Amino acid sequence: MNVDVQSHVFPREYAELYVDAPGSVTAERAGPSRYLLRYGGTQVFMLDLEDYSPERKLAAMNAAGIDVSVLSVNIPSPSRLPPALRLAGARICNDYLADLVGSSRGRFAAIASLPLPDVDASLAELERAIHKLGLRGVFLCSHLDGMNLDDPSLEPFYAAVANLQVPLVLHPTVPTWGSHVKDHSMLPMAAFMMDTSFAMLRLILGGVMERHPALQVVHPHVGGVLPYLMGRVQEQTEVKRRGRDHITQSPASYYERVWLDLVTPSAQAMRYALEFAGSERLMFGSDHPWVSIEVIQDHMRNGLKLPEDQMAAIRGGNAATLFGLGLLQS
Repeated sequence: MNVDVQSHVFPREYAELYVDAPGSVTAERAGPSRYLLRYGGTQVFMLDLEDYSPERKLAAMNAAGIDVSVLSVNIPSPSRLPPALRLAGARICNDYLADLVGSSRGRFAAIASLPLPDVDASLAELERAIHKLGLRGVFLCSHLDGMNLDDPSLEPFYAAVANLQVPLVLHPTVPTWGSHVKDHSMLPMAAFMMDTSFAMLRLILGGVMERHPALQVVHPHVGGVLPYLMGRVQEQTEVKRRGRDHITQSPASYYERVWLDLVTPSAQAMRYALEFAGSERLMFGSDHPWVSIEVIQDHMRNGLKLPEDQMAAIRGGNAATLFGLGLLQS
């Protein structure tokens, strides 16, 4: 089974929620299927719903030989809506995903959007999404409209996700500090990777991974920059004894439980991820429709020279285990 663990869709009804909404992200209609998304004065993205159509996605999957795509609704997450609209936004996303999965004949699985940082509403929606809608994980941005992921108020949320034994999938969003690096397209170029790495490091150093040992986390884009910095993180915590207020083990020991996807246009970065994490913690992902599935496949073929059983695990076996996909193709 070939699985793409990072693939995005975007429902029109969800886009419409952002039009004239007084949140940190707003949208304006720019055509029959196009919306201009504004993250304050920091970043502007053009969203074209045609790019996210299920028909186009299935065609791309067929061309690339992908059996199953794990879908999520792309950023902005519901946390960027005004608080009164966050639950409605999450429910729109999850209902849409469930409908796609149900009509796909096993080609789609999906992970849930939640109305964080409202923990009570998120716990209720998490139960609905997993138990009623059959979604298979949780989409979590690198911050929640400015709230850090190790905020103590989120503890019941992490406990619930760990108890359900579904993966928590990190995803970049425009950082709170994005205005400082918005020039030259440095936000999607580099800041996204750094912000997810800070988020992952907070889950480690903030003690979330220690307090919830059953929590399964996916760090996208070959771990951002964190694998490259782990030696420095280790030296700071284990030699200089800094940043250890909430942990009893080394940061690397917690990160050994984390899965990495291979969304990177770099065979060299994939080889480093393989050396760092091993084949048993890597999963194929494309970031479609932002990136062509074949582009990532080509880099994977050029970058990873492994026995077929290990390549099969990376192409889909690991994802099938993590997301419970074994019955989809039966």
